[in-house]
Order: sequence, then structure tokens, then C-alpha cells
Amino acid sequence: MPNRAAIVTGASSGIGLAIARMLGEEGYALTVNSRRPEKLDAAVAELSQAGYDVQGVPGSVADEEVVKAVVAAHRDRHGRLDVLVNNAGVGAGEPIHQLTTKKLDLQIGANLRHIPLFYREAYEMLVAAGAEHGNALVINTSSISGKRGEAWLSVYSATKHAVVGFTQAMNKELGPKHVKSCALCPAFVDTPMTDFVKGAVPTEKMITTTDVAEMARPLLRLSPGCTVPEIMFEQTGFEIGQSL
Repeated sequence: MPNRAAIVTGASSGIGLAIARMLGEEGYALTVNSRRPEKLDAAVAELSQAGYDVQGVPGSVADEEVVKAVVAAHRDRHGRLDVLVNNAGVGAGEPIHQLTTKKLDLQIGANLRHIPLFYREAYEMLVAAGAEHGNALVINTSSISGKRGEAWLSVYSATKHAVVGFTQAMNKELGPKHVKSCALCPAFVDTPMTDFVKGAVPTEKMITTTDVAEMARPLLRLSPGCTVPEIMFEQTGFEIGQSL
């Protein structure tokens, strides 16, 4: 069994892949998940070629059975869980008078619902890691929209606010068991998810996925007595009315 192990969802590209790569560099065995099997296979191949111990479990985390399958596969292979990264999510902008139920339900399921389910399914392994070394960690990807509501992205903003609130609640509930939670709240990150705005926001003004991963790295080294509940990432010297 490895000395440290982690689960990362939404890991086929973008922030999730960058954090998975960082965790591999830090010596963590990995279970990675993404909705599209072909993209996940490519990510697993990349991580494996870098020398990391990694397995992929495809499927949409909006499906409770996929959540259970990811945690079960991780438990069977690695036997422990020190870091859980709930990164999977989607963004769908609509004005409120044109809101579609399909996109409403999609964002609630993909951005919020799976996070409590992962905590539930991984609870025993996280608590065991906390008891062992006092530094079990859950990273939840929120957004700058989880700190300030955005027009047109109202449902997305609401789900990301909920991620921040849930993270705060988990620190109160699980902190005494040495399970820490941190919400990452980035503005525009240079990923395919922000392609729709790249005509208005120059790519060079965007946050990079490496920026996010490198800010997550120090969380692994905090003393047992220190918790960082959230990290905000802003564009340097750039203002725009909408942000993800």
C-alpha cells in the first residue's frame, strides 16, 4: 500500500489534471475520474508515463453509483485516502427568464450534489488518515462566482456559493477529526471551460492551471493545527463584469 493516496475528479484536463500531476509529484498514488472515458484514458497515460501510480474510473459524478464506484476502486487498490479533490463541474450561462430545467439540474448535480456524496463514501478513509497524521485534506473547487454572484451565471454562482458554504460546514464538523477542507475560488482560468469568454478576456490575463495547483501544494504541508478554509484567485489588473 502507498504511504499517501488521493482521489481527483474532473481530472482529464484543466485544474483537475494539474492538481493530479502535482499530487503525483508529491508521491501520492492516484485514482482519477472524468466523465469521458477517452479523455480520462489520455490523462491516465500521461500520468503513468510520468511514473505515477494511477488508475482511472470514468463516469459522471452526477450519478451516485459512479461516486460509489470511484471510492470503492480507490479503496480496493490503494487502501487509504489522504487527499480528496472534488473538482468536477460544469458551467452553463442563461438569463433567468430563459432558464431551462435541464441546465438547472445539470449544474446542481455536477457542481454540488456529488461533493457531499464523496465525503460520505470516503468518510472512513479520511478519518483514518486524519487520525494517523492529523492532515487529511479535501479540496473543493468552487469559483470566484462562489464569492460574488454573477448575472447570466446565476445557477452556476448559486452552486459555487453552496460549495463554499458546505466546505465551511465540513471544517466545523470534521475538523475535530483532523479532516480539513479548502474551497478553491478562481476567477477565469485558461481552460476549455472559459473558451466562451476568451474574446473578451486575453488569455495572458487568465489564471493558469499551474497557478491553482501550486497554491494547493502548500496545503499538503500545513501543521495539524492549521486549516486554510478557502483560497481566492483574482486576475491581475483586469476587470470584467462576469467571471467564472
